[in-house]
Amino acid sequence: MLFEFTEEQRALRSAVRELLADHADEQRVRSTAAGELGHDPQLWKLLAEQLGVTGLAVPERSGGAGAGPVELAVVQEEFGRALFCGPYLGSSVLAATLLDALGDETGHLTEIAAGHRIAAVALAEDTAGWDVPRLGATATEDGGTWRVSGAKRFVLDAACADVLLVVTRGPRVFAVDPADRGVTVQPLQVFDPTRRQADVRFDRATAQPVGDPDRSAAALDRALRTAEVMLAAEQAGGARAALDMAVDYARTRFQFGRAIGSFQAVKHLCADLLVEVESAHSAAFAAAWALAEDAPQIDEHTALAQAFCSEAFEKAAADNIQIHGGIGFTWEHPAHLYLRRARTGTRLFGSPDQHRERYLAATGC
Repeated sequence: MLFEFTEEQRALRSAVRELLADHADEQRVRSTAAGELGHDPQLWKLLAEQLGVTGLAVPERSGGAGAGPVELAVVQEEFGRALFCGPYLGSSVLAATLLDALGDETGHLTEIAAGHRIAAVALAEDTAGWDVPRLGATATEDGGTWRVSGAKRFVLDAACADVLLVVTRGPRVFAVDPADRGVTVQPLQVFDPTRRQADVRFDRATAQPVGDPDRSAAALDRALRTAEVMLAAEQAGGARAALDMAVDYARTRFQFGRAIGSFQAVKHLCADLLVEVESAHSAAFAAAWALAEDAPQIDEHTALAQAFCSEAFEKAAADNIQIHGGIGFTWEHPAHLYLRRARTGTRLFGSPDQHRERYLAATGC
């Protein structure tokens, strides 16, 4: 497959990278991750108003840019490089794609595109995981009012969300106000503080049906596949940052009168990492291309990208610490922050083994 970025895509990458360099350096990432909210509202406003990336996946009719998966992947790769702290994956990717595929007319998409509203998709459950047909959450109609009940796990950015998109049996999707008295949001103590998650319980919470119920299954599949590809792109970007960090250190750290990068063991480790990182980039963007073209092999590309990019990022982050030696393990060094993001992302939408099983099933093996 031959793939080349357009001039507009390269310009988008440069603009996102420059903005993050100015407003999301290591110190700000640490302070944001340690804060109560978990993201920087001022940076979110800049991303929305200055670059318009919060509405990248939103159609033009709803106030968005109407861009495709490749543009989204470009942004996500840069976010991965910078360890961006914010609800982009959960709101601007997963929720926006779901609402668009459902044919939502409630106005949520317009608000998401403008950066005025953050949406969180409440899907995963203890017994069902991300398996939509096995969901236990229910929705019942009571005197013309819909009520949602059930428990959802590991909901991305639920604590800062303005609306919760709850997936119930059927499947069906309902919009719920987090402030409803039937909603309990419990933030989790997660391994990666740069990506917030929460458990959410619904006890007959007032709900509003979203979109066409007959389109729910296909919409959820599309949204999940898109989120998986964007996570893969983010992981490819994180792996690239870890590689760059390792190579820079190997060039400047001297031992026994010479740069440690000149030693064969370190040199080969960096060379192997380069192969992993380049392969991860190719896998992620091959999946983004397949998603953009609605290619028949979309399930194969998505599963392969998730399995490979997860492990490539984890390896790059771990080897980066190894190359840095003792300093890489310390809280003061950013290397361990990438390892935390890598380890968490490896399990976010399923393990690499699960994705390999999906790949085998998609290829008929």
